[in-house]
Amino acid sequence: MGDAGVVRLLLFRVGNLRYATEAERVREILPRLEPTRIPGAPPVVAGIVNVRGTLVTVVEGWRALRQAAPAPPLPPAPASGSAPSPAPAPAPASDPMTGGGAGGGGERVGGEGGDVPGTTVLLELDGGKKVLGFTVDEVVDLLSVGGEALERRQALPGIDPTLVRAVGRRAGQLFVVLDTDALLTPILSS
Repeated sequence: MGDAGVVRLLLFRVGNLRYATEAERVREILPRLEPTRIPGAPPVVAGIVNVRGTLVTVVEGWRALRQAAPAPPLPPAPASGSAPSPAPAPAPASDPMTGGGAGGGGERVGGEGGDVPGTTVLLELDGGKKVLGFTVDEVVDLLSVGGEALERRQALPGIDPTLVRAVGRRAGQLFVVLDTDALLTPILSS
């Protein structure tokens, strides 16, 4: 990453942090797909989805990156003239790696038949031999940066250093270029 060549990156947000992956690893960007849970799968695996006849494993981005659970979607606004419904009780604190709390343990994000916020990015792993869905809160940009604009970093607070390939800056904000193979290959083998 630190060479002088131009690198194309897909920049996305998971929680409050911005990440990037090499654009050549991105097969497709889709609206957030509602996965079917797989019994016995680790909590980081949201389930499987059917993408034009191909079953694709989907990984919860916030769990894989050890971020806080996303906030549950807001209930629909009451119809005019009706009394407002009471606010739902706050969800219990969650450990994203154990699946406890909001959004874990097979609960459907967005409720039954509701809109599911976010995006599913289909990533190629192992030289394009495997495809995996990765949920993100928002796709921010597709950008080209000179390799010299990316810094190698060994340690960043709150991020596993084995997952960091480099760090860059866009519009004054830092983003982490992920080593997607280091992040996702262990999940596929579990």
